[in-house]
Amino acid sequence: MRPGSGWSTLLGLVRHYGGIAVPLYVALLNWTEQGSRTIKDSVKRSEAANAAAEKMNCKVRTILWTMGPYDAITIVEAPNDQVASAFALATGMQGNVRTLTMRAYEKEEFARILGGLP
Repeated sequence: MRPGSGWSTLLGLVRHYGGIAVPLYVALLNWTEQGSRTIKDSVKRSEAANAAAEKMNCKVRTILWTMGPYDAITIVEAPNDQVASAFALATGMQGNVRTLTMRAYEKEEFARILGGLP
């Protein structure tokens, strides 16, 4: 989160901007063969992804490069599932990563969902 950006915490994983809740998405990334060959450019590519996200009305909150079954994890704010899907598809179209994107819920938000159950 950028200091002074106007973003404030609502429910931890759900953010508020101008009174509108913004859903959060977690994307698990794996390098493609192309991405592995050009691994030294991955930090520059992450900066380009941040800029592309802003143009698509999304915000990349963080990217973490990891060890294990996934090569990186990103946390992205997007106004809805369609925009989050478009961002994931646009990222994949670059040919450097394959993505697995999931909608994330914080405890309080998930409790409200459970409260609607019979």
